[in-house]
Order: sequence, then C-alpha cells, then structure tokens
Amino acid sequence: MEFTGEGIANLSMDDRFTIANMAIEAGGKNGIFPVDDLARAYMEEHSTKPYKVYEADEDAVYEEEYTIDLSALRPTIAFPHLPENTKTIDEITEDIKIDQVVIGSCTNGRIDDMRVAAEVLKGRHVAKGMRCIVIPATQAIYMQAMEEGLLKIFIEAGAIVSTPTCGPCLGGYMGILAEGEKCVSTTNRNFVGRMGHVNSEIFLASPAIAAASAVTGKISCPCQL
Repeated sequence: MEFTGEGIANLSMDDRFTIANMAIEAGGKNGIFPVDDLARAYMEEHSTKPYKVYEADEDAVYEEEYTIDLSALRPTIAFPHLPENTKTIDEITEDIKIDQVVIGSCTNGRIDDMRVAAEVLKGRHVAKGMRCIVIPATQAIYMQAMEEGLLKIFIEAGAIVSTPTCGPCLGGYMGILAEGEKCVSTTNRNFVGRMGHVNSEIFLASPAIAAASAVTGKISCPCQL
C-alpha cells in the first residue's frame, strides 16, 4: 500500500508514522510513503548511518486506487473489538461512560500528540474517578514534553505521566482493565482481552478525543467541552 497525493507533503513525519503503522487495518500488508525532502531531513537528523531510498517502479501497476479527502474526515472512534469497527463522533448518540484513558504508545505518543492532548487538558481536570495515563513514545519525546511544560499540564489535570512503555497497550502492566471496565485509548489495537479482562472494552481514538473523554468521563469530542 503506497500513500501518494497532493496532501502528502502537508503530513508531518508523526502523521506518516501513524498512518504507515496502521496500514494493515486498511487492508494493506504494509504502508509506505514516497521519500521527499521532509523524510530526508528527518533521516539526517535522527540517523548517523547511510540509508537507502526505496521507491515503487515507475511502471508499477496498482490493483486499486482510493482518494480520501482528509479535510472532510470527522473524529472517528474504533469500537470493540476491532480497529475497523468505527463510528464518527456524530454517530454516537448515547453516553458511553468510561473508566480509563490512555494517551500514548508507538502510534500516538509523539510530541505532536502530547501537544494536542495538553491543549485539551490545559486548565481542565480529569473526571472524578477517572484514570488518565499519558505515555510519551520515547525518552527524547518525554524530555521535550517536559521542556515545553506539557508534563506539568498533564499532572495538574490529574493525569499520570509514565516513562515510555508498552505497558497497558498489550495488557502487560499499569492500567490493566478489570471486568466490565471501558477504556478510551490512543493505542493501536482493541482486541478482546488486549488490555486486561476479556470482558473489558477498548475504544481507540485520537489524542484529542481521548483527552476530552478524560475530562467528561464519557466518549467526547473537544468541541463538546
């Protein structure tokens, strides 16, 4: 699966990482972006080793092509128990109360994600009884979030800030769900028992949706705060 188009140049490297990571949920075996100046600059900044550029053949034939207008997409939540079981925020008509929010992981724990979550949580507080766990993806992002004052915002909002870990994402530790509990998470999978008890439920969402939901105690959009 190759991602091309006019809007690609406007996507940050963080955006590209997340889309490529989740390409399998869109039916692809993998996901790649054409190498451009932004990608080259990222490699120069983050790697001291020579790198090789891989590109599709000029005469490559694609089985199907899809055009997606990213500007027209509405905030979307993946309901249990599959990432593809999605609904937009407009399609959710009932209140879905939650017990926990996880903001972070390899898919949505980058500095842009931290900034988005902090923007929503700034000056607000997580709902009473709510567990909100923030997990920067790397130590470098953790340090940058600290220098930008984002961690202070999270802590003042009543969230727990963890060092980088896969912890709750794969049901390893910290934030394990009990029977009947519901979680809004920015992680990448929501299969049965993924984060704990087989009778718990995981709703996958963006950092903005997750942060807003932590404040209200139910699945919410920042526009609803």
